[in-house]
Formats: sequence, C-alpha cells, structure tokens
Amino acid sequence: MLDVYSKNLSDKDFTRLSQFIQKNYGIKLPPAKKTMLEERLRKRLKYLNQSSFKAYCDYVFSPEGKKEELPFMIDAVTTHKTDFFREPSQFLFLTNTAIPELIKLQKDCIRKKILAWSAACSTGEEPYTMAMVLSEASDRIAGFDFNIIATDISTEVIDRAEPAIYDVEKIDPIPMDLRKKYLLKSRDPSQRIVRIVPELRQKVTFLKMNLMDRSYAVPEGIHIIFCRNVLIYFDTATQDKIVRQFYQLLAPGGYLFMGHAETLNNLDLPLQYVAPTIYRKGCLQ
Repeated sequence: MLDVYSKNLSDKDFTRLSQFIQKNYGIKLPPAKKTMLEERLRKRLKYLNQSSFKAYCDYVFSPEGKKEELPFMIDAVTTHKTDFFREPSQFLFLTNTAIPELIKLQKDCIRKKILAWSAACSTGEEPYTMAMVLSEASDRIAGFDFNIIATDISTEVIDRAEPAIYDVEKIDPIPMDLRKKYLLKSRDPSQRIVRIVPELRQKVTFLKMNLMDRSYAVPEGIHIIFCRNVLIYFDTATQDKIVRQFYQLLAPGGYLFMGHAETLNNLDLPLQYVAPTIYRKGCLQ
C-alpha cells in the first residue's frame, strides 16, 4: 500500500512556505533547510490526513487554514531549545553587575523595581531562571521588587510554560540551594516532576507575541531584555528592526542580553557593548 505521506516537499511548495514564513515571522529558511521543514511538517500532514505537501500548502493558505492550522505550522517550524541557567555567565553578570547598576540608578526612589522581559521564552526555563536571580536580589536589597514579561510566538510552548511543571531531569543546572527554595516536588513519588513555587510564578506574565509585529505589547521602561538565540534566524534588516524596537523599550541604563552566537557588530545601533553578548542603553545625564 502506498504511504501517502512519503511524498516529498517540492521546491515550489518549499518556496511558498519559506517566503511566507520569512515575510510574516522573520525566520529565514534557505534551501538547505528544506529537509528539516519537510520532516517537521510531515506529522501535520498525517494528523490532518492530507495526501501531499501541495494539499497541505493549499489548506494552510486558505482562510480556514490560516485560522486553524497556521499556529500549529509555526509551532512545528520554530526551535524551542532552552534550559535553566543556560549561559550561566550571563546570570552571574546579571547578579553581580546589572542589578546593582540598575538599583543605583533608582537611588532616589523609595521603592526600587525592575521590569524584565524574556523575549523568546519557549517553555519557561529562561524567565523562571531570571525570576530566581531577581528574587535572590530582592532578599538582599530592601525595598526591591521585580516583574517579568515572557513572550513567545508559539502557543504550544506558552501553554507548557505557564503551569511551570518540569521533569526532574530538567533541573540539573539549578544550584541546589535554589532548588530547595524555589521548587516543589510532587506529592506522588512516582511522578518525577517539580513545580516552580507560586511566589515566583506570580511574578511572570506570559503573552503570545511575534517579534515581527510593528509594535510590541510590552510597556516602555524595561530594564532587562533577554533575547537569546533568536536573531540568528533573521536576516540583517529584520535584526536591525527588532533591536531598534528593543532600544526604544529599554529604560536608560537598561541591558540587552543576546545568545552566544549573536552579535550587533554588523548593526549601526546606539547600544554600548559591556561584555560578550551583553549590551547597554546609555544613561541619561
């Protein structure tokens, strides 16, 4: 019996999909990514009982498909690799340099507060790591508080992030003292899962957001933006557009944290390099 899902993605349909994805979501899919896209979408064809990639493309671009299937297609296309305390040197910088400097700028405020944004939060490990670090700072600094906005283009990962439940295998990078303080074990010993404590969960607000949007549903005056390992998927013009929007949203003296493979060297932007992958907006004089 013929496997109706074995038909390959044609060059024509790959071009249709890749151009649409780059235009609307900024993600570059060069010809070398054709096999990757084909494999990621094959499960969607099977689930929808589509006989070919052409039929799938016709459906995705139909009014019904744009409403019903497009979110699933983008979930399949995007990469969601993340870990707690990923790139730990950045969190050391956050603890030892960024937070003290930001607090210093608020020296005349009775109540000091930091607003942070995880701009591609995936399944939540990044914003909850930020929350742990900021919570530790709040324990040391009188009158200090914080809130975190966490956004992602994928509905699926946000739905997984909000409950803040993780397999125990995921928590290895979290220092033991923070595990004891911020993680709850399941009452059922057979369930090898943990959950972030409610005090941290209430500090993080999750929103679905596309970085290609003309404007972002986050307030101005953000002190810390983490956007790591995302810009590498965009072309230079899109990178420039996104980082300029970050710049506008950053408070004077605010920090932008990027991924280890990313740099702003090819962009003419008014951000100061302060450490590898870390940039800062100038302070008002």
